[in-house]
Amino acid sequence: MINLSKILLLCCSILASSQLWAGEVTRAQFTTQVLDREPVDMVITLSTDQTQVSYFTELTDLTGHTITHQWLYYDDIMFEKSFVVGGARWRVWSTKTLQPRWTGRWTVNTLDEDRSLLLTQVFEYQ
Repeated sequence: MINLSKILLLCCSILASSQLWAGEVTRAQFTTQVLDREPVDMVITLSTDQTQVSYFTELTDLTGHTITHQWLYYDDIMFEKSFVVGGARWRVWSTKTLQPRWTGRWTVNTLDEDRSLLLTQVFEYQ
């Protein structure tokens, strides 16, 4: 019984430590432009006189993983862009051209390679 307790304790310790070192999205935002790998502004609402918007994410400790930006208009997937993370701190963005008739709520999901959700963000196109 003591050996089983030690094994359970060891397993819990390993799981807890792996969670502490798990990669993450450290920063994310919609923007009208990315310059020098940085967003120039933060978009929450975008007017229909603008037809492009970018989604910027900064990723930490995800080297070698494939991350996907999944763009949804209501519940329809409109676009996906995948990136292979090349370093401990990695900045990526995807850009979507919008049609003025596509007003309403837009969502971008940041997914890891097994399609698990890392982050969801929303903006309004009006």
